[in-house]
Amino acid sequence: MSAICTPAAATECPSRNIRRTVLPNGLLVLTESIPHVRSVSMGVWIASGSRDEPLELNGISHFVEHMVFKGTTTRNAQQFAREVDSIGGNLDAFTSKENICFNIKVLDENIAPALELLSDLVLHPTFTPEDIAREQGVILEEIKMDEDSPDYLVHETFTQKFWKGNGLGRPTLGTVKSVSSFTQPTVFDFYNSRFTPRNMVFSAAGHLDHDRFVAQVAACFSGLTASTGTPLATLPAPATFANITLKRKKSLEQVQLCLGVPAPPVDSPTRYAVYLLNSMLGGGMSSRLFQTIREDRGLAYSIYAETSPFRDTGSLSIYAGTSADKIAEVLRLTLEELRRLKEDTVPEAELKRAKDQLKSNIVLGLESSSSRMSNLARQEMYFKRFFSVDEIVSAVEAVTAAGIQTLARQLFRPEAIALTVLGNLGPFTVSRESLAC
Repeated sequence: MSAICTPAAATECPSRNIRRTVLPNGLLVLTESIPHVRSVSMGVWIASGSRDEPLELNGISHFVEHMVFKGTTTRNAQQFAREVDSIGGNLDAFTSKENICFNIKVLDENIAPALELLSDLVLHPTFTPEDIAREQGVILEEIKMDEDSPDYLVHETFTQKFWKGNGLGRPTLGTVKSVSSFTQPTVFDFYNSRFTPRNMVFSAAGHLDHDRFVAQVAACFSGLTASTGTPLATLPAPATFANITLKRKKSLEQVQLCLGVPAPPVDSPTRYAVYLLNSMLGGGMSSRLFQTIREDRGLAYSIYAETSPFRDTGSLSIYAGTSADKIAEVLRLTLEELRRLKEDTVPEAELKRAKDQLKSNIVLGLESSSSRMSNLARQEMYFKRFFSVDEIVSAVEAVTAAGIQTLARQLFRPEAIALTVLGNLGPFTVSRESLAC
């Protein structure tokens, strides 16, 4: 196992060519030098997302992410597009439950113009009333589009019921009511409270020199003043609710099912066991659910399991889409697979296959500068330290079949199972007792 790299102990992580510098205004800059590539990916990460919004401002993180692209004090949207294209860059952004990210990927020879574009985008938005009104229309159409997507709708309904009354349960896009209420003062107030050095991480990976790059970042972000006021409040982990929700929608051809349980947070010591359990249950074509429900019985085209880990909680959920007359059988077989994981130790061959798949996904996922850039920021925000690939592989290998069984017994408790079913359900019903596994 390679050495552990912690920011508290050092500013560098030699095993991964990672270095860490805090600018005078408090902005943290992370870099990972990858000498054999010709690209550089860089991103500004805001350490808050839709879960951190007040109820009345639900969706404003996503709205601000869109709005910064509408123009700055020096460029309009068309100028941005032309300048990004002129350097062959890929400029993107996203909003999640816990983060907002603006990122760009360019050739190493274009670091300076890319950095200037990215800093202008993040630091100098204008948020004009006219642009706000237009973007409200765009987001409202996006909300309608997603509500017309059954697989999205069943997940959204499940999430809202699972974390009822908490920001994690609210839609990242917001609602028609909340988005329609945004004004220029509201948008600027939110922007000024979140886009501060205390709440930012600047990460970059690729063919770069740390000291030279930090000097460039410092020049571009010198106008960002040190954070004032109190940091964002850290609230207790939200409660989860084992709801059973049947949402009848006769216009749908298929019935959508989402079943889930609470799971450990992103930094849990058991996280690799959770990933392996998820993989064996429904993480690929060789998984138990895929083989049993799709291949052996032909009951569904799409069925899978997924994990959603957050800073203080998480979920493990199962999705399936099937016919109304097959939903009871799909649910029964799903619960049977959960029961098997609790009652029987997984075979070593199956565990090895899951480990090999997970290790491959991790290693292949770190082979681009953009994935390394994201990895840097996430490890800083969630772990305050950096992991080498060898260390992660060793942790995966340390998971035992007995550990998987213990975890399955902890997670798959009938009283903890939440279920949402959406579609033309006909006479279909389900009780708490029928969810025994």
